[in-house]
Amino acid sequence: MSSRFPRREFLRSTLAVSAGSLMVPYWFGQSAVSAAEPTSKNDRFRLALIGFGERGTCIGPDAASFGDYVAIVELDRNRGEAAKSRFGGKAALYQDYRKMLDRHHDLDAVICAVPDHWHTAINIAVCKAGKDLYTEKPLTLTIDEGKILCRVVKQTKRVVQVGTMQRSQKCFQTAVELVRNGRIGKLKRVVVTVPFCNTKGGPFAPQPVPPELDWEMYQGQVPLHDYCPQRTHRNFRWWYEYAGGIATDWGNHHMDIAHWGMDQELTGPTSVEGSGTFPNESEPDYAKHPDRFYNTPDRFSVKMEYPCGVPLLFQCVKKDRDGILFIGEEGRLHVNRGGMHGKSVEELAHNPLPDNAWRVRPSGTSDDSTHAHMENFFACVRSRKEPVAPVQIEHRTSTACHLANISMRLKRKLVWDPAKEEIVGDEEANACLKREQRAPYFVKG
Repeated sequence: MSSRFPRREFLRSTLAVSAGSLMVPYWFGQSAVSAAEPTSKNDRFRLALIGFGERGTCIGPDAASFGDYVAIVELDRNRGEAAKSRFGGKAALYQDYRKMLDRHHDLDAVICAVPDHWHTAINIAVCKAGKDLYTEKPLTLTIDEGKILCRVVKQTKRVVQVGTMQRSQKCFQTAVELVRNGRIGKLKRVVVTVPFCNTKGGPFAPQPVPPELDWEMYQGQVPLHDYCPQRTHRNFRWWYEYAGGIATDWGNHHMDIAHWGMDQELTGPTSVEGSGTFPNESEPDYAKHPDRFYNTPDRFSVKMEYPCGVPLLFQCVKKDRDGILFIGEEGRLHVNRGGMHGKSVEELAHNPLPDNAWRVRPSGTSDDSTHAHMENFFACVRSRKEPVAPVQIEHRTSTACHLANISMRLKRKLVWDPAKEEIVGDEEANACLKREQRAPYFVKG
């Protein structure tokens, strides 16, 4: 942080030299989380918000509980003005994040809420500028981007929290503890189901670019396409150019909890075999104008094998409830944002886990999952500990989702080496670990 805040630097230095501080795990207790809350107006963080679309309107105000925005970046000027007004009207407004980082050396942290294809380039630039970062998920557009970002975060020693806020929600933490402590017996199988989102859509006719939008920069590394409003804001998710569909969107949340419960957070599947329904490929105009249709699958089924020997089924179907189903030799446990279900849950009240049980690393004290996740981030900015959703873990979660998409698009089984992070014996599939990039928006480590 800037030397303009010597008190904050003093707090950091004190924490850094305390006994064992360099060896502490990323979990911490209530007192450390409370440290995220500012004790006075002069102690508030100086923040920048990049992106005020669907996610920015959610996490932007949440972060404002801990600091004040001095800069806002938004490619849509109208949304940028709305964000500036929303946060007090004093923040400097930019359309280019690079200019913002060049001018605002006094920033303490950046909140990144842009479409997926911009995550990695912005996150790398923020880390290299010496700023801590809260970034939306999925972490990356490709697997290779994740490898690069992990290296940069390690080199720059920045605190980076990924927005998989289910890790900070009590029901998911408890479900993971029950599974990891054998309350459903030996784990035999996991089923991850994501919500159905219809991607039937198109053809979308090209339209004039709105004067308030920097459309050229919006596309970033992606090859240029004609503008249509369906390519922007929340619908960017249904274009493979900008995202990975529901598989990387909701999939990133639920696969993260599955890996946590399976104790496979820092590895990955050894094989991936899936098929998906791309609902627009049968449309009469699709062959002639494929770039005018949504192009991500809205239903799929993907089988994965893991080093631990537990198979996982990753699926999106119309009539099944979303969530994570852990199947053990002695019972089942289902968890989603609506809560937990299963015999082990029902028995917990009169048969709690013992004091020496394996526990998740708690992220916060708030009941609300999003706020607790943000709370964890700012507490870690102060303490310099690793947050509950670090890039090394979330890169592995994103990798599983990306591999599912690659298998669906290539229509074949993939053999993945999680140690080398490469697809075995398949040159075409390995080429899909990255995407074509347009100058000058190359992602560089």
